Amino acid sequence: MIKKIIVYTVLVLLVVVMVMPFYSMIVMSTHNTPRIFSFPPPMWFGSYGLLNLQNMLDGTNFPRAFLNSFIVSASFTTLVLFFCSMAGYAFATYRFPGQNKLFMILLATMMIPWTAGIIPWFIMMSRFGWIDTFWALIIPGSANAFGIFWMRQYCTNNVPRSLMEAAKIDGCSEWFIFFRVITPILKPAYAALGIMQFVGVWNDFMQPLLMLRSRHLHTLPIMLNVMQGDPLRGTDVGQVMIASTVAILPLLVVFLCASKYFMSSLTAGALKE
Repeated sequence: MIKKIIVYTVLVLLVVVMVMPFYSMIVMSTHNTPRIFSFPPPMWFGSYGLLNLQNMLDGTNFPRAFLNSFIVSASFTTLVLFFCSMAGYAFATYRFPGQNKLFMILLATMMIPWTAGIIPWFIMMSRFGWIDTFWALIIPGSANAFGIFWMRQYCTNNVPRSLMEAAKIDGCSEWFIFFRVITPILKPAYAALGIMQFVGVWNDFMQPLLMLRSRHLHTLPIMLNVMQGDPLRGTDVGQVMIASTVAILPLLVVFLCASKYFMSSLTAGALKE
């Protein structure tokens, strides 16, 4: 009994520590800047929420930045799920010359820091004519090594070969087997990988900063950075906080919608009969 009390107490404390930054952000979004920097800081909601929201919408093109972030994140995530699932399924199912060496090379690319490839990546995007376009943020990385590794491991541990062999005996083509037989089994892996990729692209700041020149193409991280350094009005912390609060709502929606599959994917293969 005492052990359970200690465990639950620790878990509750951990939850409080993780939730507190989000709670503070929401609370600060309902106060003005002087009150936010006062001591003690506000711990309950204020009356400036609607005013901060209105001023934020008047001073920035938040809806456009929100739409840009959604277009880039959703398009990139869709392509990652499509290409990585096919590649992971191929590595887990088929046997071909150099398979293991190719997979090792693929894994080795994960050890190369992203910053080491910024200059070659920028030169390639410039040669393709993709500077100041969303293509530079969507196409590169749509078949990334981590996604292929993730799907390959899930297919290896959770896709029964007997099911594929039975489908082949029934005369099903390879495309039919993948899209009608294998894809439903991969739902947990899709959910987990989709959440990770969507969150990563939604929060990405460096790549949009390097690629996007036009103001109407800016994504949310760039817009938030501009709000923090406004040379004319200074930084209105309340507006920044309410913009940040609205910016994380899609992430919460995505996670809540796919949380069931996400958890089942993380625990897949943990228990063996």
